[in-house]
Amino acid sequence: MALERWISLIFLGIILTYGYTAWFAMDSNMAPFMKRNPIWPSTFPKLLSLLGIIVSLFILLGFEKDDQRRAEIDYRRLGDYKIGQAVGLLAMMIVYALTLRSLGFLISTASFLILSAFILGERKWLVLVPVGVVASFCVWYLVSEVLNIYMRPWPHTLLF
Repeated sequence: MALERWISLIFLGIILTYGYTAWFAMDSNMAPFMKRNPIWPSTFPKLLSLLGIIVSLFILLGFEKDDQRRAEIDYRRLGDYKIGQAVGLLAMMIVYALTLRSLGFLISTASFLILSAFILGERKWLVLVPVGVVASFCVWYLVSEVLNIYMRPWPHTLLF
């Protein structure tokens, strides 16, 4: 079995566990008044689990294969696959998770977006900075003001 099918099989196991939790475990502890709502807290996880099952089965059954050209990973040429960028993005995700509480949502998210795009190769700072700042502010505004879920926008030391 090819590497992508093994990864898809592992992903299917993880997504089936996630789906079981979304379909059966999340709804049992819901308050009675919430059971009459059209959208439950488990609606999005249920959709994600269905989508994940479809994608993993699509790969497991081999529908994504092109008969003309099969792209295999050449282990002798691992340096050609830009592993440095992938490791850099993983490191950025870890740093983002660690600084989210201490720096606040806006600073850490804008920094993550700007530096991640820089790692991926974007060098236009006049595009990077406004897009990172506006995107992080829009997400904060939607979550904090529209959904009414509080997220600390700034660190404790800043008084805005």
